[in-house]
Amino acid sequence: MSEVNERDIKKLPTLRGKTVVNLFFEDSTRTRISFELAAKRLSADVINFAAKGSSISKGETLKDTAQTLEAMGADAIVLRHPSSGSAHRLAHSGWVESSVINAGDGLHEHPTQALLDAMTIRQAIVSSPIGSDLSGKKVLIVGDVAHSRVARSNLILLKELGASVAICGPATLIPSSLASNGGVYYSLDKAIDEFQPDAVMMLRIQTERMEASFFPTEREYSRLWGMNSQRLSRLSAPSVLLHPGPMNRGMEIDAASADSSKARILDQVENGVAVRMAVLFQLLSSDVKEAS
Repeated sequence: MSEVNERDIKKLPTLRGKTVVNLFFEDSTRTRISFELAAKRLSADVINFAAKGSSISKGETLKDTAQTLEAMGADAIVLRHPSSGSAHRLAHSGWVESSVINAGDGLHEHPTQALLDAMTIRQAIVSSPIGSDLSGKKVLIVGDVAHSRVARSNLILLKELGASVAICGPATLIPSSLASNGGVYYSLDKAIDEFQPDAVMMLRIQTERMEASFFPTEREYSRLWGMNSQRLSRLSAPSVLLHPGPMNRGMEIDAASADSSKARILDQVENGVAVRMAVLFQLLSSDVKEAS
């Protein structure tokens, strides 16, 4: 799929006649556009459905909305929802027969983000990234772990691929279920010096999900847990820096780090399209073959 995205004509006829609906109950830029591009590059029809201004604002349930969309011909529903477990519920409840893709559910998971992160890390630090795992590689996840579905999915996938994963952040933003395990740091400087990561993933501070004060000030957070030029210089030469976006420049990451040669943030965005093309292909191409 990456090779398709590098062509002059970025198009495959694989999913022609299929309809993909982006059903987003939360705001999104990268994920929604990435799924839209992925579907269109596989020649599927795409419908972008925003909860705001729809019947959902009048009280319509997820079940009724999904069934309505399927009745209109949706073959796949890409769901982003504020409730944890919503995608699993829709996929396994028997409400719809359409394929369901989790584009982020509450504080639970964001599976396709973890896939693109793993792909980016492989490309950057593994000599033969295709078909190889991440055994022996160290990944440090820094920041607002408590509110991050990206962190949860990455903890599962990166460990499955053989990587050693550690987390770092304020004690107030490290879930108690993880704090009791090894590989937890409360100082970014200590984590860099002791863990010596091959890849560092900075997480956005999700103030929209916070109902209390988890750290004194933004300036204090940046001083203790933000990535800056001084910390970046202490990473090993081949190590890389990632961020799922959107970035709060000057808080969890400064401009110099975000724009440095170690940063693979735009690679993550690029790989997101390829990964989501692969997911849609995996779910819908078998139907196309059977129909033909």
